[in-house]
Amino acid sequence: MIRQKSIYLSISTLLISLALILGAAQAHAQKLKIEVLPDSVPFFRGLSVGADFFGVIQRQVSDYGQYEANLRVNLKDKYFPVFELGIGDADHKDDAVTGISVKTRAPYGRIGCDFNVLKNKHDDYRAFVGLRYAYTNFDFELSHKGVDDPVWGGTAEYGTKENCYYHWLEALFAVDAKVIGPVRLGWSVRYRRRIASSDCSTGEVWYVPGFGKAKKTCIGGSFNIAIEI
Repeated sequence: MIRQKSIYLSISTLLISLALILGAAQAHAQKLKIEVLPDSVPFFRGLSVGADFFGVIQRQVSDYGQYEANLRVNLKDKYFPVFELGIGDADHKDDAVTGISVKTRAPYGRIGCDFNVLKNKHDDYRAFVGLRYAYTNFDFELSHKGVDDPVWGGTAEYGTKENCYYHWLEALFAVDAKVIGPVRLGWSVRYRRRIASSDCSTGEVWYVPGFGKAKKTCIGGSFNIAIEI
């Protein structure tokens, strides 16, 4: 009988201890519980307008380049729809190989979206991956100073003016940072791939506004200064 009471007492003690342990664990878990607050950042975070200075510098030191401005929409510091407009300009004279001169000046446009890949979306620093669709329709002038005719004498000159169009896609990686007040600085590296273009009687054009040297693919870049509104 005494032994049976001892067993009951041990079981009761064990159950009470277990209940106390579970209660303490639950209380500790409640203390450690972190309340997840909803994101209070508004969907529309503003606009920024900017300009690319890489193309301007390129035009000053070489025979082609572009003048470009952009408008970027900020959605929750995460998605950034982008519109880019510019004018491409080239004046390539007396090519070292062919002796041909090429001249063009025309507008181009791009539309796309950048995605902020940083974990902290609301930081002053941003890193983007993005995609663009771009198009231009342009006239170009091609001329040659002439070739001496060894048979009949004189100089045979050549010149033509044609219209072409170009469609292409761009994949990019970019970073930018807040410098002071609403001013931001950033740069991008872009991979460009032609998806469609018109055929010209003179063959491949030398320069495409907004794209660069005309070929199937090319690598480009930008250095952007923007002001947030």
